[in-house]
Amino acid sequence: MVLKGKKILIGISGSIAAYKMPLLVRLLMKEGAEVQIIMTPAARDFVTPLTLSTLSKRPVLTGPFNPVDGTWNSHVDMGNWADLMLVAPASATTLGKMANGIADNLLVTTYLAAVCPVFIAPAMDLDMFQHPSTRQNIKTLQSYGNHLIAPREGELASGLCGAGRLEEPEVILEILRDFFKGIQSWAGKKVLITAGPTVEPIDPVRYISNHSSGKMGYALAEEAIKRGADVTLVSGPVSLPAPSGVTLIKVHTAQQMLEACQKVFDASDLLIMAAAVADYRVAAVSDHKIKKQGGAGTPALDLVENPDIVKTLSAHRNDGQYIMGFALETDNELANAQSKLMSKGMDAIALNSLNEQGAGFGTDTNKVTLIHRSGISYTSGLEPKAGIAGRILDFIEETIVNP
Repeated sequence: MVLKGKKILIGISGSIAAYKMPLLVRLLMKEGAEVQIIMTPAARDFVTPLTLSTLSKRPVLTGPFNPVDGTWNSHVDMGNWADLMLVAPASATTLGKMANGIADNLLVTTYLAAVCPVFIAPAMDLDMFQHPSTRQNIKTLQSYGNHLIAPREGELASGLCGAGRLEEPEVILEILRDFFKGIQSWAGKKVLITAGPTVEPIDPVRYISNHSSGKMGYALAEEAIKRGADVTLVSGPVSLPAPSGVTLIKVHTAQQMLEACQKVFDASDLLIMAAAVADYRVAAVSDHKIKKQGGAGTPALDLVENPDIVKTLSAHRNDGQYIMGFALETDNELANAQSKLMSKGMDAIALNSLNEQGAGFGTDTNKVTLIHRSGISYTSGLEPKAGIAGRILDFIEETIVNP
C-alpha cells in the first residue's frame, strides 16, 4: 500500500463538510498511514475532537498549547514531521488566512511551517466559493505550489446547487494515493549515504573529531526513503534516531566508515557522502590515558592522514553510479568546492559555507550551492534541512537525466 507509513497532517476548519472527515481518517488509517489532526476552534462546532482522536489514535490538537498542563503543540515540529498536509474542509476564512499569512491559529501557523506538499480542499456555499476574494486566495495558494482538490457541484447545505461540496473521502484518498505513487521516483534505486562525524581515538578517553550533528545526512536518508529508495546509512556517532526504513550501519573511525561503504558500494546506484570525515588520525593510539607531564612539556601527537573515502570509492566505481560529496568551506569557497569535485572524481558536490549564519554544523537549517561537473549549478535559500534534502535529491534527478 503506497500510503503505508506516510505521515499525513490534516487541518480541519469550520465547515459543515467536516462531517466527512471521520470517514477519510478511517480510510487513511486502514491504508497504514499515520494521521495527525489539527482543528480550528470553529471546526469543533461541526465534528468532535473525541471522534477524530479515537479514529486517528492520536490526540487532536486545537490550540498552540494544552490549557491543562501547558504542553506546547509545536507547529514547527508538525510541519517537519508530515509527509503531506491536507487542509479539508478549507473554509473561506482559512483560505484567506493561509493565502495572506494570518497566523492566528495552530492550523495556519503549522501550514506556514510545513516543508511538505500541501493539498487544499475548499468547501463552502456557492456564492462564497464564487466570490472574487475566494477565487483570488485559491489562485494565490496554488501559485505557492499548493495542490487544489476542487469542490464538487451538487446540492449545498444552503439549498443552493453548484460548486462548493467537499470532494468525497474516497476520491480524496485516491488523489493522495496517486500523488505518492507519482513521487516514488527513486523506487528500486539503492542509495548509500554517509552522515555525522568520525571519531579518531587518541587514548581510551580522548579523541579527534568535529562538530557534525549528522542532521543533513539523516534528512537526506529520510527524503530518499520517501522517494522509494532502498537506503543504507553509514553513520558516525550522533544522537539522532534512524529514519524508518533505512539500513543503519554505525561506525566510529574513518577507516571503519570506508570499510562499511566498500561492502555495499558496488551494489549501490548512488553515493551521497554527507559525513564529515576527520582528515587525520593518531599514528599510535595509547592504550592508557595520557597524563599531564607536570611541567615536563606537552606530549606531541604524531598524526597521519585518514583514507579519502569518496576518492577511494570513486576510483572503483561502476558504470552508471552517481557520486555526490559535500564541501564545508570558510574561504575561497566556490573554487575549493569545484577543485574537490574534479579531483575526487565525483559527479556533483554540495557546498556549505561556515560564513553563512544558520548553515553548517549543528543547525536545523542549511543553505547549499549544488554544482555538477557539467557546469549545472543551483543555490538554495536558507531552509530547514528536510527541505534542503529535497532540493539536493531534485538536483541529482535533474543531473542524472541531463548529465
